[in-house]
Amino acid sequence: MDMTPFIPEDRQVIDSYGPGRFRIANVVYECSVIVFPDRTIEWPVVGFHEVSLQGFAPVIAAEPAVDVLLVGCGPQMHRLEPGLRRELREAGIGIETMDTGAACRTYNALLAEGRHVAAAIVILQCSVTN
Repeated sequence: MDMTPFIPEDRQVIDSYGPGRFRIANVVYECSVIVFPDRTIEWPVVGFHEVSLQGFAPVIAAEPAVDVLLVGCGPQMHRLEPGLRRELREAGIGIETMDTGAACRTYNALLAEGRHVAAAIVILQCSVTN
């Protein structure tokens, strides 16, 4: 029995993630991105400290409207500044922050349920070992 949920081929599924890259709908991104069910855009954020309301403008303006925004904070979960969280709620967007890996997995699960979800995910930086 196949337990894999059906996701239409035109949906932006996060295929894989790792240090320095994401593979989304078979396209490799080497930067932070915002993933919507129908498209993926580059997100000019290199760390969670750069997250701002202006950076979420594509999410706020999305059609159809995003119900849930998952923010992948990098290798560990951080909390959004309360004012930013409030402004997103006032725009009708529920927001959850988590580490980037959890955000990728949760996005795919919500996408499979047909939810109006987006994921703003900070790239996991490569580590250099001497």
